[in-house]
Parts: sequence; C-alpha cells; structure tokens
Amino acid sequence: MALFKRRTVGKPGEWFYCLEHRTVEEGPQCRAADRFGPYATREEAAHAMETARERNLEWETDPRWHDMGKGDKGGKGEGDGTP
Repeated sequence: MALFKRRTVGKPGEWFYCLEHRTVEEGPQCRAADRFGPYATREEAAHAMETARERNLEWETDPRWHDMGKGDKGGKGEGDGTP
C-alpha cells in the first residue's frame, strides 16, 4: 500500500502548461517535472513560456544576482541578503 496517493485529478480552475506536450491542461495531467503552474486562468497558462522568458531576462539583468567581482567587499545589499 502506498503511503502517498498521487493526485491525478486537479481542482476545477487550476491550469497548467505542459512542457512536454506544449499544451494547456486543466488540472495536473502530466508529471510535475514537465509542467508550469498552477495558474488561475487558461489564458495565464497559455502564456507560461512568455512569462518564463520575461522572468529569466529580469533575473539575468538584475545586478543583485551577479557578483561585483572576487575580493570586493561590496556595499549595501551585497552578501547580506538586503537589496
């Protein structure tokens, strides 16, 4: 007997984007590693890849995510978790 039951049916109104099939799904139909979500609407799930690209670009260009250089003591926000 399994200790944890795998949830195969999603809640109504939960939307996911399946990376493997490149489709929008209501409820978790594919495995978690192959999907983004949950999203509140079908429309949000349909734009999941665009949203991910935008967020990746923001993170790649955010100076808080990049070291100032080795040996720099830095100033406010560097290494202490504050912005």
